[in-house]
Amino acid sequence: MRHDESPPPTPRRRPLRHVATAAALLCLGLAGCGGGGGGTAAAQAGPSGRAAATPPATSSPAPTKAAPSPSKSPSKPASKAPSKTPPAPDGPLSGRTVVIDPGHNPTNYLHTAEINRRVDIGTGRKECDTTGTATNGGYAEAEFTLDVAHRLRTLLRDQGATVILTYDRDRAFGPCVDERARIGNEAHADAVVSIHADGSAVGNRGFHVILPGSVRGGGADTSKIVEPSRDLGTRIAGLFVRSTGSSPSNYIGGKTGLDVREDLGGLNLSTVPKVFIECGNMRDPKDAALLTDPGWRQKAAQGIADGISSYLKG
Repeated sequence: MRHDESPPPTPRRRPLRHVATAAALLCLGLAGCGGGGGGTAAAQAGPSGRAAATPPATSSPAPTKAAPSPSKSPSKPASKAPSKTPPAPDGPLSGRTVVIDPGHNPTNYLHTAEINRRVDIGTGRKECDTTGTATNGGYAEAEFTLDVAHRLRTLLRDQGATVILTYDRDRAFGPCVDERARIGNEAHADAVVSIHADGSAVGNRGFHVILPGSVRGGGADTSKIVEPSRDLGTRIAGLFVRSTGSSPSNYIGGKTGLDVREDLGGLNLSTVPKVFIECGNMRDPKDAALLTDPGWRQKAAQGIADGISSYLKG
């Protein structure tokens, strides 16, 4: 079963072949060089299926993956109002709006009927949302994404940005993937980042940033966001390396840290620059040790913030 809008991949696809992409990541990661907007291109990977992760060995009541106790995230009536921070102080990102999309919801597993409802993603229909994955020790992806989102919000707000979260423990499940995209669109966000962690096989390690492919169909038209999203994603990938010391994925993206997808509603339906980041593989013990470490999560948030800031400053 797919655990989210970016299901655990198995080794597949032809690798990204553009040497310029790998060079740009190395440059950003080692030296922090920025440059102008949109100059670095990433090759699009071809479509293929991906295998679902093996459920974690826990006693969780979740139907698919391990999930945290409901006491960590009490259910509340669904609310469509995104979480917005108070007015930000003056800073280099003053006047800019960033939407942070924490993947999944800690109590999605209690609402399987609602999250299994299929919604239009432009290229077809897909589940509203999913439970996400978890470490073998039971640390849920949805808890990880919220923690990193909170850290990232603080870092961006300190630079003057207006920051909106698609949800913040203020609803019982979701939001659905189409609503997540709509929140960024309606905010006229300058950048949107959806935070995730992967659920692949042991030995598959590292992070990757998912870029929108060229999609036009149904309610989707990514023609105006493909290039700026590639610029945003390339900067995040390079500065994530510098901040965390993590390597780009060894199982997807040809070791460039970039992947292109055309099957994600959160990207297909976006009208503003948007990327996903899979910060690591929760099912690999070495990656899991990083993802469960609060100090490393702060570094992850810093790397993402640095990439967003670099993009917005041009």
